[in-house]
Amino acid sequence: MVNISDKPAGDSRNIYSPSELNREARLHLEAGFPVLWVSGEISNLARPASGHMYFSLKDAQAQIRCALFRQKARLIQADMRNGQQVLVRGKISLYEPRGDYQLIADFVETAGEGLLRQQFEALKKQLAAEGLFADSRKQTLPAMPHTIGVITSPSGAAIKDFMQVLQRRWPLAEVIIYPSSVQGEKAPAELLQALQQAQKDDRADVLVLTRGGGSLEDLWAFNDEQLARQIADCPIPVVSAVGHEIDFSISDFAADVRAPTPSAAAELVSPDQAGIKRQINHQLQRLQQLFLWRLQQAQQQTDHWLARLNRLHPARQLQQQREQLQQLEKRLQHNHPAQQLAGNAEQLKTLEQRLQLATNTRLQTARQQLNSLQRALQAVGPQAVLSRGYALVTAGTPDSLRPDVLTRPEQLPADQPVTLQFADFKVAAVTTAEPVITEPSEHDKNSD
Repeated sequence: MVNISDKPAGDSRNIYSPSELNREARLHLEAGFPVLWVSGEISNLARPASGHMYFSLKDAQAQIRCALFRQKARLIQADMRNGQQVLVRGKISLYEPRGDYQLIADFVETAGEGLLRQQFEALKKQLAAEGLFADSRKQTLPAMPHTIGVITSPSGAAIKDFMQVLQRRWPLAEVIIYPSSVQGEKAPAELLQALQQAQKDDRADVLVLTRGGGSLEDLWAFNDEQLARQIADCPIPVVSAVGHEIDFSISDFAADVRAPTPSAAAELVSPDQAGIKRQINHQLQRLQQLFLWRLQQAQQQTDHWLARLNRLHPARQLQQQREQLQQLEKRLQHNHPAQQLAGNAEQLKTLEQRLQLATNTRLQTARQQLNSLQRALQAVGPQAVLSRGYALVTAGTPDSLRPDVLTRPEQLPADQPVTLQFADFKVAAVTTAEPVITEPSEHDKNSD
């Protein structure tokens, strides 16, 4: 064993550990080989609890280990057993912990199936090129078929699964079974004859061609060319339900609809009874709501017409006219001339009283104002001043028509007559040559 740490200086050897070498070998193997097919005999077949399958493929000179993992093993239809010749599809790899070179398989079929598959692909390609599988040829399945024709073996599991689902979903449908072999040499002819008989009877709304699962060899009767052409030309819609979900047959492509299983075919050709009940109940509720709404509308309309009829009834008209006449009589009485005169007289009397009251009030107010003005005039008039001992001096004699009132000393001419007007009497006087003018005393000023 070489110690890497003791490697001489300048040593360029690339040294691998076992795990590194196995990893490199696995990567080169997986990258260098594409998906391939290997033919050989099964040996050393093991089925552990994990669900994986391990076996060897051998010929006269060599063998190779193979692994078929659980996800792929569940889809394999071939009967895996030691000594069986098979074709295996997979990729080359290497199991690193042991360094075992192996084939990781993803599909296994018996050696005879290889030729059958080639024939299947060739016929499929031919019929597709003829347009036999075109969507334009497909018919629509009836929504609620009254009669369903089933072409199958009457004793097989397919018809039991089909009837169980149909009984649950759509028990109202009548089922006509057209018996036929579904496997073996006679099966293609019997299937073709059953299909032709169903078309001749013309009773079914839809036809179902079905059988359970099996190998490619078991399902080969449904890859018959004449059967495929008859299916494509059938005037009745055809559902093909052959094998399991992973199985395909020529009849699947030729039919109007392909179902993965017989149970799925029963669901495709039948409506859901529970769903239809829900729809019916929903429609019934809507109908009831609509009926109630229409009834309410009719009742409202009836009430409207009854009210209108009451308004237009002769008795109602007479009552209205009678009430109108009473109102007119009241208005006439209220507007009668005598009533108007009486009202006007009363109103005139009221107005006279108001006028008299207003006149008296106005006169009294005027008198009070006059008395007040008189008192004010007397208080400021010359007579009030004269009554306090003053005299009014005017030029001329007392009988002068228009005497001039003398208010200043320079207005007194010498030797001229003047008149002194006191409160109760007048005095005639004559001015002297030089009148004596004195200033008023403080007493006089205060008295003024």
